[in-house]
Amino acid sequence: MTDIKKLTEKLIDFRDQRDWAQFHNPKDLAVALNIEAGELLEAFLWKNAEDANKEKVKEELADVIAYALLLADKYKFDVVDIVTAKIKENEKKYPVDKAKGTAKKYNEL
Repeated sequence: MTDIKKLTEKLIDFRDQRDWAQFHNPKDLAVALNIEAGELLEAFLWKNAEDANKEKVKEELADVIAYALLLADKYKFDVVDIVTAKIKENEKKYPVDKAKGTAKKYNEL
């Protein structure tokens, strides 16, 4: 069993002990993920990146990852598979010889 699956199981156990599965439909998990991502951004608001409170960043990043894992589980997505597939897709969109050192979008390369 992968570390990601073990972590997802811990999240599900935590959720189920509190009877929260009833609130964890895909839409609400996606909304919660977005809200937590906003809270992560808030840690950087009006600051240089190096001035952000690292503890706050860590806390909010954990929330983002947790909701992402719960949403993936809801759809029975294998996180390793979907991220690996996305990397392969992006390798085609952003070949090294065109994308290295630039932040341009793939259609601008």
